[in-house]
Amino acid sequence: MILDYKSIGTRIKNLRINQNMTQERLAEFAGLSITHTSHVETGNTKVSLPSLVKIANALGVTLDELVCDSIIKGKAVFENELATTISDCSELEIRIISDMAKALKKSMRERIKS
Repeated sequence: MILDYKSIGTRIKNLRINQNMTQERLAEFAGLSITHTSHVETGNTKVSLPSLVKIANALGVTLDELVCDSIIKGKAVFENELATTISDCSELEIRIISDMAKALKKSMRERIKS
């Protein structure tokens, strides 16, 4: 199995930004250098497990949330991510998103069959 370090870095960056945290603050909370944190976020370094644990703790998330693109059993993380994404939507927005998801699922499954 190959870890997708770019996806891990993107997730870290997005989580950090969603928490209104600077890269410097994340580095400080995780006990890592700013340079190393930057390289992790851009996927330009293979982040070690200890560093990944420090980052997860600093962000208040699980390791699964950071590496879900690289694990087979990541469905629960994506379901939670989807629920969080739509949590601030109005009823109309949720209905539209639901309709789009159904249409996308149908189209995707039809294309996979052929």
